[in-house]
Amino acid sequence: MQLPPDLDPELVTRLVESGGGELAVRMEIEFLELSASRSVARMPVEGNRQVVGLLHGGAHLVLGESLGSVSSAIHAGPGRYAVGIEINATHSRSATEGFVVATCEAISLGRTLCTHQTSIRDEQGRLLSTVRMTNLLRDA
Repeated sequence: MQLPPDLDPELVTRLVESGGGELAVRMEIEFLELSASRSVARMPVEGNRQVVGLLHGGAHLVLGESLGSVSSAIHAGPGRYAVGIEINATHSRSATEGFVVATCEAISLGRTLCTHQTSIRDEQGRLLSTVRMTNLLRDA
């Protein structure tokens, strides 16, 4: 996993020890690159499907929220943390196998609010969904 060199050591410890959180571990989300402005992760479709064999829509949201939350926490910096206050998704296409790759990019990095947009694509690069998340930044 690629991390910014000036990342808060406490956040690094939390990320490494938790693997990104219990749900991210359960869904086998692999963080590839993390920063406030751009983060990338991948997740297998297998194990995250709904009853008819498609990648669960909620799995898209978990992937987008995982990246948006970590990116916001990185921006918040030492002594601060991020809490999600809004999330939405537009699903454009489904996936039934392989991996999906999510790229999260900052829309706005403010002192009290961060908004990120995550594009989730299949292995052929086709857009599956777009997740937008806003986080409130608070002092610890």
